[in-house]
Amino acid sequence: MAKKNLLIAQSGGPSPVINSSLRGVVEAAKCFPDKIGTIYAGWHGIEGVLSEELLDLSAQDPQEIALLRNTPAAGAIGTCRYKIKNNFAEDFGRVIEVLKAHNIGYFLYNGGNDSMDTANKVARLAAEGGLELIACGVPKTIDNDVGDSAFKLIDHTPGYGSVARYWTQLVQNAEEENRGAYPSDPVLVLQAMGRKIGYIPAAARLADPERKTPLMIFLAEANLSMAAMAEKINTKVKECGRAVVVVSEGCDVGDLGISKDAFGHAQFGASETTVQQALVNYLNKNKLPARGSARGQTFGTDQRDTAIYASTVDLDEAYRVGQKAVLLAVAGQGGFMSTILREPGLIYSVRYDQVPLAEVANSERTFPAAWITPCQSDVTDEFLAYARPLIGEDWPSVPVVNGRQRFACLKPVFAGKKLAAYVPQGYRK
Repeated sequence: MAKKNLLIAQSGGPSPVINSSLRGVVEAAKCFPDKIGTIYAGWHGIEGVLSEELLDLSAQDPQEIALLRNTPAAGAIGTCRYKIKNNFAEDFGRVIEVLKAHNIGYFLYNGGNDSMDTANKVARLAAEGGLELIACGVPKTIDNDVGDSAFKLIDHTPGYGSVARYWTQLVQNAEEENRGAYPSDPVLVLQAMGRKIGYIPAAARLADPERKTPLMIFLAEANLSMAAMAEKINTKVKECGRAVVVVSEGCDVGDLGISKDAFGHAQFGASETTVQQALVNYLNKNKLPARGSARGQTFGTDQRDTAIYASTVDLDEAYRVGQKAVLLAVAGQGGFMSTILREPGLIYSVRYDQVPLAEVANSERTFPAAWITPCQSDVTDEFLAYARPLIGEDWPSVPVVNGRQRFACLKPVFAGKKLAAYVPQGYRK
């Protein structure tokens, strides 16, 4: 293929290491000046592609690109929740028009299962339209739900290790709070992200791998009712005088007034109430078997937009899958997602490989039932062995200037528009 430009976009929820993957893509792409021309980013994901808003990453200061490593969330190039549905033929046609207009030969999409589906469809449509385009996926999701239950497509997704580390540290501190305050506040309920898949709340057990504290973890997969959870919590309080409870936002505690995003996913942060608040209210209404009241706290987007909790292992692996996606692209390996596969053995190590986009598109890996303990309020040592290496050993080195974290500041340099204005189909009345 003759020298072509590269376009990267991202969608869905961000993560603490999403920009490390972006950095990996940019720096790797610059190593192939004979194959890759200008490097663009879709401003706010596929919406930026549809509106022909292409941020010029080749025009950025290399120092700012390097600072992407410790810049969390998606502020650098933006993300979106817009999904091009199967029947949005005009949207797909518009994407192809934009790619043609800007001589894009490499299209990389960073995201979860829905994003891999979009990348796969764009690759297929480009081929049908005779456009010389190589499309590859870069995996990203804090939920760790991309792939298969056998962990053969991907061992874990970039972003998960950092959120797991967040909960490891958070629960350690919450334990200190509860241990000191339990004469008046015997139960502390903490709500973790995780719509249906329990990898995030499960990570709380990494805070206490020897099970010395009265920590309880309720995953949506356990399918416990509010009454059943309350009964188990009260039993723990009778035994220990207190309990620290981590509950998944996806646990069924009745109607929460849940709204949904464009992907059809529940938006718990926009609900009328929360699982944590519903459980705390239920516990207090029915009286705890101890003096005092239950208290709770809901943790939201801070789980995925905090740089200081990022795992150094996660940061490095996110960078490598970005690099790997570029290597696939320049080798002509379109239609694949770069992936992380764990090598067997006591010493943790991974290799970077490829899997067909069609196999990961719209995939949804669930939390293994075998990793939920028989009591249904904890996770097993097998899970700990899987998750422990992902959180790393050290604190990340986040640059600080005048007391403020120093994040990447990209210049608003955009490609000149060549097409007429366009309104995405999903936004038309």
